Amino acid sequence: MTNSTVPDRSAAAVQTYTAPRRGWALTGAVGGLAGAVGIFLGADLTADVGDGIKDNAQLVAAIVAHRDLVWVYQVSSVIAAVSLIVFAAGLRRHLAVQEPAGSLVPGIAAAGVGLVAVAAFIGGGICTELYWALGEPDRWDPDTIAALVEVYNTIGWLWAGAGLAAAAVAVGGFRHGSASRWLAGASAVLALLVAATQAFPVQYASLFPGALWVLVAGLGFGLRKAR
Repeated sequence: MTNSTVPDRSAAAVQTYTAPRRGWALTGAVGGLAGAVGIFLGADLTADVGDGIKDNAQLVAAIVAHRDLVWVYQVSSVIAAVSLIVFAAGLRRHLAVQEPAGSLVPGIAAAGVGLVAVAAFIGGGICTELYWALGEPDRWDPDTIAALVEVYNTIGWLWAGAGLAAAAVAVGGFRHGSASRWLAGASAVLALLVAATQAFPVQYASLFPGALWVLVAGLGFGLRKAR
């Protein structure tokens, strides 16, 4: 038997290699940016309330003029939720290839991002009812509208799942190189910041490090050179 009958596997590998697709990662960056910007804009809904927070009728009167912000919040929440689902799926696939067989890192990272997507979707879901209520405030009980505002100002801000994903990426990056070391380090820091927001009654603040991590991770994975 001659060597000519043995296939050149290395050559075949070179010929069939294609650059990994990174659209999922950049989509995640879009989701992080959309979620943060949308919520920041939507937060202005109650910017002029002041002492009206003590009286629901005054609260409603103060926010009616900012009704369009509710629509912006809704659209940004949907964009964020859809983008994050794509990011979660891509992140799991990427880490599963890089991590040892049986590693929990891919599943935990994807689940963390998925939690954020669910929070964004549900948080934006309240916008429909609130938008129409503010369009006809005289037909609605101010107490009902105030209750809608409380949900509006709470659920969409819960980005703690991003901290869980960041911690998983940090572990995978440091232990197995599934993420670059700079991204693993940034993920570790942001995961600790998210954890700090959950140790005290300031869960809303998880949006800041959480959205920042999604944006940084999306760009980091999306622009990383193939190994």
